[in-house]
Amino acid sequence: MNEEKKLEVIMGLIMNSGEAKSYAMEAIRSAKEFKFQEADNYLKEANNSLNIAHNSQTELLTQEASGEPVNISLLMVHGQDHLMTSLNFIDLAKEVIDVYKEIYTLSN
Repeated sequence: MNEEKKLEVIMGLIMNSGEAKSYAMEAIRSAKEFKFQEADNYLKEANNSLNIAHNSQTELLTQEASGEPVNISLLMVHGQDHLMTSLNFIDLAKEVIDVYKEIYTLSN
């Protein structure tokens, strides 16, 4: 993979991971207003973005596994950090949404 293509893949990792986290945050905000269908829709979007980001990561891992070394750069580390943060944030968002659902159920 040439350097330009690798940069494109890394930027996709960063952008889609960030987008996934943003959608998860919107899901929490919706749940806070007891808009659970909207929250579920945001979580679906978060997972879609996360899957795209994961595909970028897989592309880099496949390159490495095929014997073509991938040079570690600050951008790549940043992308991996975004991906892991997004994974954790989506998991946490699901838990927070469940809490809001419980609060809604108890208050009605």
